[in-house]
Amino acid sequence: MILSLPDASWRHRAGLESLLSALEADRGHARFVGGMVRDSLLGLPVNDLDIATTLTPRQVIERLNGAGIKAVPTGIDHGTVTAVTAGGPVEITTLRHDVSTDGRRATIAYTTDWREDAARRDFTINALYADPLTGEISDYFNGIGDLETRRVRFIGDASARIAEDHLRILRYFRFLARFGHDEPDTEAYAACMAAANSLMALSRERIADEFLKLLAVTAPVAALRLMVDGGILRPVLPEIDVAGIERLARLVEREAACAAQPAPLRRMAALLPPDAQAADAAGARLKLSNKARKRLVAALEVMPPDLPPRTLAWRIGVEGAVDRILLDPSAPLASLTEIEEWTPPRLPIGGGALIARGLTPGPDVAKALHEVQEIWVAEGFPDAARVAQIADQTVSKFQRARQ
Repeated sequence: MILSLPDASWRHRAGLESLLSALEADRGHARFVGGMVRDSLLGLPVNDLDIATTLTPRQVIERLNGAGIKAVPTGIDHGTVTAVTAGGPVEITTLRHDVSTDGRRATIAYTTDWREDAARRDFTINALYADPLTGEISDYFNGIGDLETRRVRFIGDASARIAEDHLRILRYFRFLARFGHDEPDTEAYAACMAAANSLMALSRERIADEFLKLLAVTAPVAALRLMVDGGILRPVLPEIDVAGIERLARLVEREAACAAQPAPLRRMAALLPPDAQAADAAGARLKLSNKARKRLVAALEVMPPDLPPRTLAWRIGVEGAVDRILLDPSAPLASLTEIEEWTPPRLPIGGGALIARGLTPGPDVAKALHEVQEIWVAEGFPDAARVAQIADQTVSKFQRARQ
């Protein structure tokens, strides 16, 4: 049984010792909490530091100011103050309990009871606290046992936890994909299925953010299959079905085979029907950025078959070409090497050069330049000397057509 926080590089960050001193950690007023404790116990890297404290936000700010540490009231309405230290920002949140919730936001009150604060958190593996000085773990709901058995479980009644924040439905499957063994907790799965329609009450931005985080997990397929089988995505992404899960499974295999980094938008393209308009509509519904929607469309729009990798990359960008190659099970993965670290070139000639060759200014210039460009692309982007020959031939062709 794991009982103590292991040593890790983040525990020696610059400015952390001074911060803990200001928060009177030696008197039991501050503990490390949540994901940083969980990930440290699992030997995973920790980037974001979170501290829970019995001090009120006002007391936190006063103590930080007194210690010469910049305090930013980033989430003061919810009890959170960000300390800006030499080693990076640290979020400090006063212990809380929920007074009321509506599934989207909560009204909170402060408390000094650590167990009460733990009880309002979502999963047992996220309700772990560690004494910053001794490393002693406080585990109120057997989170350590769940970590050891790779079980993702809501704290207390699963339906009640979901009713407090509907986004916890999507979070459950993200944590299952990352920390679980692909077998859901029976109560949790039933509660998520029963409450699936409540996702419609959330902002589309929150849904998109959490869904893309799920797709960024190394192996999301099993969790997503459970979501499709349970009808959990149907209220917000009805386009995703069993066929989409199979496409995603093939993509994940191809990403692994060539050591490609998981790309959430690429994976979303695999899940959606192979239809650019449908993908754009889904992106618009989730209020994705224009850039994200363009990437989905580029991955799925109809294009001429069998385009060479560099031609494809020149037309839609290297990122788009990588997406399409990985999404196409018939495309050889070796073709990715042709566009790695390759920058699509620009046509080394302009309309003025065609006019200088005798082409009459007007609509023919744009048409001729387009033809030069198409030949240049088809020949694999030859050098300027060959482009000059292509330009000569093209100008002669247009001049003959005018005679």
